[in-house]
Amino acid sequence: MQIRHVTLTHKKDSRVLLKDFSLVLHTDDKIVLIGEEGNGKSTLLKWMADPSLTEDYIEAEGERILSGETVGYLPQELETADRDRSVYAYLSETEQFLYQSPAELASLAATLGIRQELFYSDQTMGSLSGGERVKIQMAGLLMKHPDIFLLDEPSNDIDIETLEWMEAWMLDTRQPILYISHDETLIERTANRVVLLEQLRRKTLSHHQIANIPYRQFASERSDAFAKQEQLARSERREEKKALERFQRIEQRVEHEQATISRQDPHGGRLLKKKMAAVKALERRYDREHEEMTEMPETEAPIFILFDQAKAMPAGKRVLLFDLPQLTAADGRILAGNIHLELYGPKKVCILGRNGCGKTTLLRRIYEALKNREDLKLCYMPQNYEDLLEMDQTPIDYLAPSGRKEDVTMVRTYLGSMKYTADEMSHPIAELSGGQKAKVLLLKMSISEADVLLLDEPTRNFSPLSGPVIREILRSFPGAIIAVSHDRKFIEEVTEVRYRLDAAGLQMVR
Repeated sequence: MQIRHVTLTHKKDSRVLLKDFSLVLHTDDKIVLIGEEGNGKSTLLKWMADPSLTEDYIEAEGERILSGETVGYLPQELETADRDRSVYAYLSETEQFLYQSPAELASLAATLGIRQELFYSDQTMGSLSGGERVKIQMAGLLMKHPDIFLLDEPSNDIDIETLEWMEAWMLDTRQPILYISHDETLIERTANRVVLLEQLRRKTLSHHQIANIPYRQFASERSDAFAKQEQLARSERREEKKALERFQRIEQRVEHEQATISRQDPHGGRLLKKKMAAVKALERRYDREHEEMTEMPETEAPIFILFDQAKAMPAGKRVLLFDLPQLTAADGRILAGNIHLELYGPKKVCILGRNGCGKTTLLRRIYEALKNREDLKLCYMPQNYEDLLEMDQTPIDYLAPSGRKEDVTMVRTYLGSMKYTADEMSHPIAELSGGQKAKVLLLKMSISEADVLLLDEPTRNFSPLSGPVIREILRSFPGAIIAVSHDRKFIEEVTEVRYRLDAAGLQMVR
């Protein structure tokens, strides 16, 4: 696949998402597409898969060149029509599914860590867990044997065992893969090329960078280069400031002498004219040197937000005493039994487990048990943001429902700190990227004075650039956190206590 001189412009606000972008995908390429939320990563991938998918909201220029190759595309979110289809009906749209032998389907199910009978299930795609949904989509793609894979968040919501399979598969396959992922461990282990998309100067300048090196090397070299450039630029500006101060003293002295010299001293007047000519020449030299100075490095800074550190929770406070004899799914299936969870103080707890074992269902039950507690201030980030967000509201409507001027001003300031433009603050939430929706929920938590957070895959939609910032924010949160996550860096850096959920119940992981 070749992409030549592509420019993508948002029709609604005429913002240029990508300008004059060219890329060639080769055999064995594992290219990660990174950048802050809302920068057009998913739009680019969708356009590369099929330009007609973006024509409703994007004006596109440039070439997309294929020579008969087939493209396998994994979207970030299922279309509404697909969410309402049964798993069997969804897979039947792929002709190759009908030719799979039972042995082949059994092998694929085992590889992906799902029940083989799920392939024939009447259960709707929308009712599956997030991880199961991604696995069914991946199964459909793998059956097609495409020449090129374009994967938008293939690591979202899948369990650690499947993440490890995905890493091995990506490293083993020779077909080029261009993918978006927020799983830094996956990126570090698989990406051999990096494409960075940025929106600089308050999202008025589109910038991109292509690096033909592994991600870890790219991140290290980029950080070192920025540090060196910034150090050199600051040093040059310090020297320039000293030189300009000297120059101004000379200029002021010559101007003073010119103003006070006697008209009866023509010789002195000629000398002062020469002096002033020399001063003007020096000024022109400084102007040239200023233009040639090293520029301050420009990058899109990660988001910045803080929770109120004054709301620390007492270590002995009982946050949760939860007992459930049986955990059942919406269709009546028994998922687990004998669940007991007790939590005191500002602990950070993570619930692990295979996809479909009931982690999200359990977190919802915990939310129901805690939401009416008057001694706690609870905030919940569901896996499906639509469970809480009204899609036709704007971020300002959601975060400042009172409509009071002071509340709206405060929310605008906070949204600005999270890299929203003025236009994006007024867009319906439905038009925002997954990461931008996650930012809205995170901001809601930060301004609500919460002391307990229930988080279902909290880092799943944040870029690798924002990931370290998000983890530090949550690690320093002074209250209690109960999270479901497969993000290995989040689990290691943020959580203190881990439980694994399976059919037997909750077991502490030592």
